[in-house]
Amino acid sequence: MILELADIRIQPGKQAEFDLAIQRGLTEVISHAKGFRGYKVNKGIESPERYVLMIFWDTLENHTVDFRESPAFLQWRGIVGSFFAVPPTVEHFNLLAKS
Repeated sequence: MILELADIRIQPGKQAEFDLAIQRGLTEVISHAKGFRGYKVNKGIESPERYVLMIFWDTLENHTVDFRESPAFLQWRGIVGSFFAVPPTVEHFNLLAKS
């Protein structure tokens, strides 16, 4: 399983609207993607405009090819993209250890 980690910074004062938008995008769009296995969204305490989105995929290609090269990616960005203060930083990880 692959972890996609997105560090998202949104425009100040838009947290309540973004909270709804990101949940909508995840449930209506991303959760239907090939290889999708689940997600977590964490919201910053000290930095309330910062969100950490974790999406679990079967393979790296499920995210980088199957999803990002599909019309669903544009649909996702249409829901959440207007809130971004800067483009999100996105990286992928393999599990090394777990408790």
